[in-house]
Amino acid sequence: MSAPPPREEPWRRNSPSGAAPGILNTRTLETAHRRLAALLRPGLAVLDVGCGPGAITRGIAGAVAPGGRVVGVDINGGLIDEARRAHRGIPGLAFDVADAYALPYRSVFDIVTAARVLQWLSRPEDALRGMVGAAKPGGRVVILDYNHEKIRWTPEPPAAMRTFFAAFLRWRADQGLDNATADHLAEMFARTGLVDVAATPQPEVTSRAEPDFAARLTIWADTAAFHGPRMVEDGVVTERERTAAEADYRTWISARAESQALYLVAVEGTRVV
Repeated sequence: MSAPPPREEPWRRNSPSGAAPGILNTRTLETAHRRLAALLRPGLAVLDVGCGPGAITRGIAGAVAPGGRVVGVDINGGLIDEARRAHRGIPGLAFDVADAYALPYRSVFDIVTAARVLQWLSRPEDALRGMVGAAKPGGRVVILDYNHEKIRWTPEPPAAMRTFFAAFLRWRADQGLDNATADHLAEMFARTGLVDVAATPQPEVTSRAEPDFAARLTIWADTAAFHGPRMVEDGVVTERERTAAEADYRTWISARAESQALYLVAVEGTRVV
């Protein structure tokens, strides 16, 4: 008997990184992929997997100039079109449509990276093997991702959002997605044959005193707006619960929220052969 086909993943129905498009455009290399930023130097060839509209990819291109080459890939052709429009004319920067499970590159990049992407794949190790294959022998793979189970808010958000967030994690798990991806990356790296594996904590802590406080915390209201309708369709939450979570959380941000701590880890390793 043949195996059943893989379950359709939420990012294939919505956005390749699982994030609302507005969130994707606010991220930068320096603020959203700090470990990679520290590793870049002029002249490197870099592949950015799940690049979305290319905000981080554009920063990579600047960091490896002059003489560097950067390719951003994403399965979402609309986002690739947006990236090409937004970043046209940048020397050494190109964008292509490609599936993380079937990267069309072999042994060509000094660094292959993905940020907040493996958490949206039900077969992350398969994608990681493709990324290893795209790196040159001696090249490096650098992955940044979350453990959503370790998020911390001060004070706790409204009950409606806590209920929604718990449902969000169940919904993800039902799709075969790992809510603790960040803490499993090092094991995956070892199984794919990468050596000199190192993990660097990359927490994103935001307090009310920071100018982008509201924008950063809004990620979960945007999640309720963006993924919520699909969760309603799938019977995980009701529409009333979804709208209450979004509205109550936005009010909480403006009136009571003090801080948010997102748990992320950057893991890197070197391809041997």
